[in-house]
Amino acid sequence: MTIRQPAERFRALFEPRGIVVAGAATHPGKFGFVAYHNLRAAGYGGALYGTNLASEAVLGERTYASLAEIPEADLDLVFLGVPAHATADVLRQAADRGITAAFCASAGYAEIDAEGRAHQEELAELADQLGILFVGPNGQGVISTPVDMCAQIVAPMPLRGPIGIASQSGGMVSTFGNFARQGGVGISRAVSVGNSAQVGVADFMEWYADDPETDVGLAYLEHIADDTVERLGAVTTTMPVVVMRGGRSRSGVDAVAAHTGSSAGREGTDEALADAGVTVVDTIAEAYRTAATFATQPLPRGPRTVVFGTAGGWCVITGDAVARSELDLIDLPPDLAAEIDARVPPRWSRRNPIDLAGGETRDTIPELLPIIAAHPDVDAIIYLGLGIQSNTAAMEKEGPFHPDHGLDRIVEYHERQDTRFAEAAAAASDASGKPVITFTELALTDPRNPGPATVRATGRYCHSAGDEAVAALEHLWRHARRGN
Repeated sequence: MTIRQPAERFRALFEPRGIVVAGAATHPGKFGFVAYHNLRAAGYGGALYGTNLASEAVLGERTYASLAEIPEADLDLVFLGVPAHATADVLRQAADRGITAAFCASAGYAEIDAEGRAHQEELAELADQLGILFVGPNGQGVISTPVDMCAQIVAPMPLRGPIGIASQSGGMVSTFGNFARQGGVGISRAVSVGNSAQVGVADFMEWYADDPETDVGLAYLEHIADDTVERLGAVTTTMPVVVMRGGRSRSGVDAVAAHTGSSAGREGTDEALADAGVTVVDTIAEAYRTAATFATQPLPRGPRTVVFGTAGGWCVITGDAVARSELDLIDLPPDLAAEIDARVPPRWSRRNPIDLAGGETRDTIPELLPIIAAHPDVDAIIYLGLGIQSNTAAMEKEGPFHPDHGLDRIVEYHERQDTRFAEAAAAASDASGKPVITFTELALTDPRNPGPATVRATGRYCHSAGDEAVAALEHLWRHARRGN
């Protein structure tokens, strides 16, 4: 039976007034040292204390032999880096200090053997009795960017943003954080649930649904509790939930057992999640891209899609991807075709995908994007070709002739144009309330290019390939047509 934890205990976990790192170590290779270091390095501003049996200074700060010796302070969270046999005693000390949330990084529980599982269950029962939210054991850490809190045993500290993460793998928390640093759409909260002795992914998604810092949930799942599908489905009526699931193969099932001591989901779990309204994806990279798109684009009102750009091959490939999807690559409405005809030479494609074929002038793209987005027969735009001019400018800037021969002026012009185009895409989306999704391989190969860099600066995600952009838009449409 699932015991729902009070919301204020999650607040104690993610926005603690004070934190104790139990087992803060002097050796830089120890979990207790790394967690204490990362909290300080990330700039956490609340009260922060460490304990170790020898009361040794860590990073120049005094530690204490026990929680009882820590001076009077408002303390809400204890990070447990102590050996498994000491965890119960530290939990009791924490309760005596009024702490209501604990994160346990220590291993040696259900992932080891039956004795470890029994010990884990005892800890969960003890935490329930003490009124403590107990996360883990065998977890990697917890992050809360609104309070600059990085209480975890690895890097990175991601950018602040609207994606809330709960993962049954600590490594995936780091992976999503790395994607966020590269992709520019950041994280609100992130937690590695470990063995989920007391609380699991569904508990966190339910709390995120009411968290003003979080707009979309992102989860990595291996084992599925009996009520997980129903609970995650209920969350999707409030916010999108994107799930990547491990343990789908026979070898994956075995790996799950070794990882967290749990059984992987049953056959048909992905279908059940999808039927419940959860967005199920196939890869970790797709999981982040999809969550980032949910977080930064409005939902489409329908499937009617226009592919628009200045690179013919990408137009063809992206049009093919739309045709394979549940989206609709619409026939170009005659009045929209006339608007385009009035602005570019007749060599443009004259159909959807709209390939301008190099006929655009200085203002063509900023003029056409809002016209296309505003058309009543268009539900979404995929815009490609961004960054091409700045890519040319980069070669001119790096060559031996810059800044002479007029190259300084043309470089500045090219870079300014791509900035304008990215800003126009954002403005067209804002004005129309429709998704205008951008992609360019330069988002991956040269993220400093003014095209993708400006997309990030507008608070949006720039995909690196047409099929990726189409897949993300398709996920948005599937969610939207359920009435969410």
